Formats: sequence, C-alpha cells, structure tokens
Amino acid sequence: MPESIRIDPASKVPPYEQIRAAVAGAAAKGEVPVGYKLPTVRALAERLSVAVNTVARAYRELEQAGVVETRGRSGTFIAAGGDDQRAEAVNAARAYADVISRLGLDSSEALDIVAAALRR
Repeated sequence: MPESIRIDPASKVPPYEQIRAAVAGAAAKGEVPVGYKLPTVRALAERLSVAVNTVARAYRELEQAGVVETRGRSGTFIAAGGDDQRAEAVNAARAYADVISRLGLDSSEALDIVAAALRR
C-alpha cells in the first residue's frame, strides 16, 4: 500500500490531503486489511520527499476520522473503524439509490449528481 501513495507536486490539493485521501481510499476499498501497519511518519516522509509534519498531519486526521489507530511505539495501523465507515457509506448509497428509483431518474443522471456533489 505505501507504494500506491504518491504526491502530485502540480496538484492544488495539499500533500497532507493527498496522503490522507490515499490511505483512507485504500482502507475503504479494502485494499489494506484491518491491522495493516503503515510506515512510520519519518519513513513515509522520506519516501515521498515531504516534510515529516506533512505525513504527521495526514496520520492525525486519519486517526481523528477513525481510519487508523496509533499504538504508541508499535506504530500506526488501519483501524477496525474503517469497516464501520464502509458500512455507513454502503447504507447511504442504498438510500440514495432508493430515492433515485422513486424519482424515476436513470442511473447515469444519478451518478452525475453524485459526482457533482463530491466535487463541492
């Protein structure tokens, strides 16, 4: 998973947010299992050529969101709470699909609406 974390220096998205989104996305998609140990802040910062504080901020935000948990000197791990987040997202998607069906909108338009909402 750490190899999949990349920083696009040309992006308007701050590096810490790129890291946060990559880890959260991998956890949500099940690409990394619960309990997976993430690289240390220093190791990931070195690999990505960013400041240690950049990775530390991403990890802090991930921990506040319940995606990862820090176990002191043992390191940072993908948290079981990520499963709860995935379940909540699935439930929200099902509820949205029910509304779209009730309104008689087609799936293409429904996906366009979601894409627009995610861009806001």
